[in-house]
Amino acid sequence: MKDPIRVLMLFTNMNRGGAESMVMSYYRNIDRSKVQFDFLVHRTGRGAYEDEIEQLGGRIYRLIPFHPFTFGKYKKLVRQFFNEHPEYQIIHGHCSELGYFIYQEASRRGIPHIIAHAHNAHALYDLKWPFRTWFKHHMRKYLTHEFTCGQEAAVWLFGRKLAQRAVLQRNAIDTQLFSFDMSNRMQIRKEFGIPDETLLIGHIGRFEKQKNHSFLIDVFEKVMALYPQARLLLVGGTGNLETAIKSKVHKKGLTDKVIFAGTRSDVPKILSAMDIFLFPSFMEGMSLSMLEAQCAGLPCLVSDSIPKEISVTDLIAYYSLNRSAEDWARRLLDILKGKSDRKNYYKKLSEAGYDIQKNAEWLQNYYLSLVK
Repeated sequence: MKDPIRVLMLFTNMNRGGAESMVMSYYRNIDRSKVQFDFLVHRTGRGAYEDEIEQLGGRIYRLIPFHPFTFGKYKKLVRQFFNEHPEYQIIHGHCSELGYFIYQEASRRGIPHIIAHAHNAHALYDLKWPFRTWFKHHMRKYLTHEFTCGQEAAVWLFGRKLAQRAVLQRNAIDTQLFSFDMSNRMQIRKEFGIPDETLLIGHIGRFEKQKNHSFLIDVFEKVMALYPQARLLLVGGTGNLETAIKSKVHKKGLTDKVIFAGTRSDVPKILSAMDIFLFPSFMEGMSLSMLEAQCAGLPCLVSDSIPKEISVTDLIAYYSLNRSAEDWARRLLDILKGKSDRKNYYKKLSEAGYDIQKNAEWLQNYYLSLVK
């Protein structure tokens, strides 16, 4: 029997982030006798998905973090990796512009298929901005293919000209798995001690600046002033701001009202337990969490910086980050006033092209066509 082709996926780590969860969903659903995924990551610690990757037949390789003070050592390790692993003919990068040195070395060695994947619509303006801008412009000449989750993300990473040829890979999900389930709702609420009549506001995302958790806490504080029978459930892995957000919750006297659930593997059940999804991000691509929330029939109040492409159903309400936390709180409660019984939207997500089985078959055939 012919061995499967092996595609090298580039990531910072394999914890439960949006891009990581999306790739794992594809990985579970492809025919792994034909296509296998291996992972080149930039952290020494094991990620949440690494046990599953190995169970599925994937290999995990490690580099040091991408950092200006270690560029020399980093480039040496990249060359060493390709010396030891000349077998890869397809590289699929999910690190945006941070894959620059890998793309450069792969191009120098004549690797025929070098893919960069745009997952975010833009980057935050911070000290890294000039470096990220330089790398994203200079990496483009090394790419053979561009992938994206949506048009805005493609324009940001590749520029308008290259964005026109970018391949759309949908952030597909198992639509039936994420459909609303009353027994799941009761199970999760029992676990966290939340009565069914209590308003449960939910959010999923790592504690990074992009997700705007600080403002989210401000909004929840205003909700509590208007509707004291509310709780906030925060799901997501550790990030740079987790300690700061927990401290803010404590200072505002909300410790017994805010639940830090950490990284969870049962997100479909948790979405059934929520009543509304609050997502005031500064930026997003085609957010996987928002697709999952819509599939579960959750009304969503989100920032207007999020691409309109993500609005697959009538559940999304966009709101400006220029509005006050109190305005956001009132808007949230207004949405819930008109809320009817939860409906299942998995058929609508599937009809819109977001079902994982069909998309996994498409991706599998795409990789196979490259090798042929």
